[in-house]
Amino acid sequence: MREVSAPSVSASYNLRVVKQFAIMTVVWGIVGMLVGVVLAAQLVWPEMTLDIPWLHFGRLRPLHTNAVIFAFGGCALFSTSYYIVQRTCQTALFAPGLAAFTFWGWQVVIVAAAITLPLGLTTSKEYAELEWPIDILITLVWLSYAVVFFGTIAQRKPQHIYVANWFFGAFILAVAMLHVVNSAAVPVSWFKSYSVYAGTIDAMVQWWYGHNAVGFFLTAGFLGMMYYFVPKQAERPVYSYRLSIVHFWALVAVYIWAGPHHLHYSALPDWAQSLGMVMSLILLAPSWGGMINGIMTLSGAWEKLRTDPTLRFLVVSLSFYGMSTFEGPMMSIKTVNALSHATDWTIGHVHSGALGWVAMISIGSLYHLIPILYDKPKMYSIKLINAHFWLATMGTVLYIASMWVNGIAQGLMWRAFNADGTLTYTFAESIEASMPGYYVRLLGGGLFFLGMIVMAFNVWRTCVGDVPARAPKVAAAER
Repeated sequence: MREVSAPSVSASYNLRVVKQFAIMTVVWGIVGMLVGVVLAAQLVWPEMTLDIPWLHFGRLRPLHTNAVIFAFGGCALFSTSYYIVQRTCQTALFAPGLAAFTFWGWQVVIVAAAITLPLGLTTSKEYAELEWPIDILITLVWLSYAVVFFGTIAQRKPQHIYVANWFFGAFILAVAMLHVVNSAAVPVSWFKSYSVYAGTIDAMVQWWYGHNAVGFFLTAGFLGMMYYFVPKQAERPVYSYRLSIVHFWALVAVYIWAGPHHLHYSALPDWAQSLGMVMSLILLAPSWGGMINGIMTLSGAWEKLRTDPTLRFLVVSLSFYGMSTFEGPMMSIKTVNALSHATDWTIGHVHSGALGWVAMISIGSLYHLIPILYDKPKMYSIKLINAHFWLATMGTVLYIASMWVNGIAQGLMWRAFNADGTLTYTFAESIEASMPGYYVRLLGGGLFFLGMIVMAFNVWRTCVGDVPARAPKVAAAER
């Protein structure tokens, strides 16, 4: 099923907020990935912190994760969802004032995170480190986002709701629930609070949140992008619309149960650990169904990959999505997890999804979107997009391969025992064996960061440079 033809639409879309979020996606992508490169360098040269507490790995690491997930990824999701919901519903955004608030409110959240996390003001919850006043602002922004998005759906002109909007809607509702439940805390000062949960319950709630932040924020939302921009860039209909609906319902029904696999061999009851493992294995089916649906959308258009680097970004991101959603269920198996847990293998897996899937689908979507938003026939330089593609791809492969090798080596060394039951290797020896991988990871991360600089230059030249505006009729038809 195709999106309804745009030229017949007379609505004046709200593209201002889409532009704002799109530009900030590039800005925060550079910031977040720069912090990641600094952290990779710290693991090679620990002395580079100069004993400055604000530069300590333990403080910069949550800044990196928040910047790439919620600043870079979040701005990409806001931008593309606001654009897609208007185009597919043939109506302008509901409550434009609230839409503007979501932009400025989200930027305040990001800046507040950039200030408080290096100062050591943190709840210590993975992906939910921000203290309670910032959590309240996040809640207000997110509720406003829900009102704008679902209000736009409610005033749509077509009866049909395009599948991308189903994924965006599930992402918005699930993240709201996850954030409110996991962030419940008792404040003791303006900058300190304690979780209302205790012990093992707190761990279970945290990883119910943590894994579903991956499942809904970093998967469902970006699948919404995929189901719109892959068909658009390939100029082909979705391979199977029926499969996309099956993919949606299977994913949202199963993903929510997979969190306990983060707590294998912990105080969590064994039945809950096993439930997380089983649900993670079942999750492979809908994940690969979506990946196959996206890739098969190129049926009859494969030759475009030779000349269209934007389409390459979108398709290769699907390959990494398939790879990481195969690896995740495999790592949830208890016997595999016994080897991989707490090693760099987990870091490689996370970045297979974060760089290969989330970042590359976002980058490809923006390369499609930016010329439309600024009434340009194309990006300033297709050659620069191609250069960015190879920098990103090589950077991702070097990063994840080095971490896979490191992780398996670490797991094997930590499990090696002498005949008398003593450890064969010390922890320091496992770190020494990991050092070559840390150099390769730094190189891979540096290449990916360099690609973001190339993208920023290309976007800047497209917006304010020498690219001529499109003919008015063409621009109106695209909008």
